[in-house]
Amino acid sequence: MSDQPSSPPPYSPDVRELEDIPSVEVISRAAVMLLSAGAERLGLADPDPATSPHRDLDEARRLITALAGLITASAEYLGLHAGPLRDGLQSLQKAFREASVVADPPGQGPGEKYTGPVH
Repeated sequence: MSDQPSSPPPYSPDVRELEDIPSVEVISRAAVMLLSAGAERLGLADPDPATSPHRDLDEARRLITALAGLITASAEYLGLHAGPLRDGLQSLQKAFREASVVADPPGQGPGEKYTGPVH
């Protein structure tokens, strides 16, 4: 056995260079990652979110705010992707509001400075 790592094949059809990926796809992928991470931090992947070992509302707040900023700043470029991403963001904002023991005032919840109040 050799201690040298094997080199990757010179070309793989599954590997794309970053410069070849359209900007809308890069933005959408980043948004989906933030959306998924926010849901995970709210405990939404577990049967009982309130007892999820992954629940961390402080982390969820940061992720939701970053997602709101990304979606708001790039909405004009997202085309058909904008609506579903906004819906996902709003769902996270509502889930955060439900999970919080102390409710944020309207307009003060995660990402609401970018999206406006979520009720």
